[in-house]
Amino acid sequence: MRGEPPQPGYVSGPTVIVEDERDYPNPNQPVDVSRWEALVADVLLNEGLDNRPAEIHLHFVDESSIEALNRDHMDGSGPTDVLAFPVDDPAEVPVDVPVLLGDVVVCPSVAARQAPEHAGGYHAELALLVVHGVLHLLGDDHSDPDQAMAMQGKERSHLARHGVERP
Repeated sequence: MRGEPPQPGYVSGPTVIVEDERDYPNPNQPVDVSRWEALVADVLLNEGLDNRPAEIHLHFVDESSIEALNRDHMDGSGPTDVLAFPVDDPAEVPVDVPVLLGDVVVCPSVAARQAPEHAGGYHAELALLVVHGVLHLLGDDHSDPDQAMAMQGKERSHLARHGVERP
């Protein structure tokens, strides 16, 4: 009924959980949990999940942690900047059932090393990695040129709403 508070356990939209899990955070590489939570929520809203019960986890980790994840799950070597581990595909889950989107893992120290290569510096690089990871959880990919172009267009659009310009 209109005007009544939601029932206990009711979730009107996505739940975003952000954690800075680094053992030794570098003060020159800050992680503003609230900022990244808001960015993820905005991406989900603009991707059509604003009224969908869903959960997403964003983890900021040290190089050793992301290196282990890269090796164990992606058959990669060395630390990488971002990894995405999707769980549920929202298109395959009934609308009234909560969706566990998955986990995005970002390494701030790798982002800091990459930042000089891109305009906007460290925070812009983190923003790109967060958006990139969330889009992967939502099914976007960049394995062929057309997919890459479409995904980059979405990234630019999401980042522009937050004042981050990407070439």
